[in-house]
Order: sequence, then structure tokens, then C-alpha cells
Amino acid sequence: MSDLTPKISTPVALVQAQLEAYNRHDLASFVSLFSEDVCIYRPPATEPVIQGKAAFRDFYQNERFNLPHLHAEILSRMVVGNKVVDHERISGIKDDPFEVMAVFEVSDGLIHTMWSFVVSPR
Repeated sequence: MSDLTPKISTPVALVQAQLEAYNRHDLASFVSLFSEDVCIYRPPATEPVIQGKAAFRDFYQNERFNLPHLHAEILSRMVVGNKVVDHERISGIKDDPFEVMAVFEVSDGLIHTMWSFVVSPR
């Protein structure tokens, strides 16, 4: 973490901090909560869609935080050890809100891996 970001003591507090930074569109705070070698997966793809902090920062700067109505709402959260699973409703990307299940893996006080599963309507 950067010197500007306080050490966050639990995985759930870290994931909550990234959610709050995401909703503020605060790129610096958001990115500071992820490791230098962060990997983002979008199953069923088995390879990361984003790898490394520079690519991660670029994606959120150019593809997300430039969307004025971007917002994530937590519908439910589950914590199992160093993993936090959020069921989220995302608005501001597509015409209609959509749901995702995001799984965050935390170690050494940072988010190292995130899996984002789009929840398909039945």
C-alpha cells in the first residue's frame, strides 16, 4: 500500500474500502488497495483479463471511472478466511443495471486476485 493509504486490518474492511473508493471514482485510493501483481479474471475465461497494477489502473481510469453514473451496490456479502464474496448490482456501465458475483482474495493487506462472474438472469 502507498504511504497515503492506512493499513487495513481485515479482508472485509479492505474490500469495503475498495467498494467505497470505486463508488467515489477515486482512482488513486482504489488502486492502492490492490497488489502490484493483481490478476483479474472473468470466468469462464481461465486467463486473467487484467494482469498487473499498471494495466489495472489504466482499465479503471479509461473504462470505468470515466462513466459518471458508475455505482456498485452490495446485495449480499460472505467472508470465508481471506476471501470476500460480494453479490453486487452494477449501474452506469450498460443501459440497465446488472448483477455480478465478485470474489476477492486478500493477502498481505492487499487484494491480489479478483474473479468477476456476471450473474445471468433466469
